[in-house]
Amino acid sequence: MAIVIQVQGKPRPQGSKRLVNGRMIESSAGLPAWRESIRAETQRAMNGNRVMGGAVRAELVFLMPRPKGHMGVNGIRKGAPALPTIVPDLDKLARAVLDGIVNGGAIQDDSQVTTLVAKKVYADDRVAGLIVRLSEDV
Repeated sequence: MAIVIQVQGKPRPQGSKRLVNGRMIESSAGLPAWRESIRAETQRAMNGNRVMGGAVRAELVFLMPRPKGHMGVNGIRKGAPALPTIVPDLDKLARAVLDGIVNGGAIQDDSQVTTLVAKKVYADDRVAGLIVRLSEDV
């Protein structure tokens, strides 16, 4: 069984936490809403399927918005990078996704993910967001 989850929106990293007035707060603005979107789309993609048990392979493609500085009058400027080698870090983006798919009921715990393949690309002619493919790992 494979599950494909598509989430629209600007991908947010789950990074460090900071202490504010005695409470731990996520440093990444927009993370709670992003994680909630992942949870909701995971739940929708599950469509009544059972929680995946055992080892899971997770393939993540982050569709990042291209910076405005990369754009010219006629589209993408010549010399603009093909891939997003800027923040946020790929590992921090993945961390937020794994928590979201657990909360959405696709897997019981993110420790089930035994293979993680992740990539950042510019969305360009697509909507910024995330595509996740979960499958049994063998």
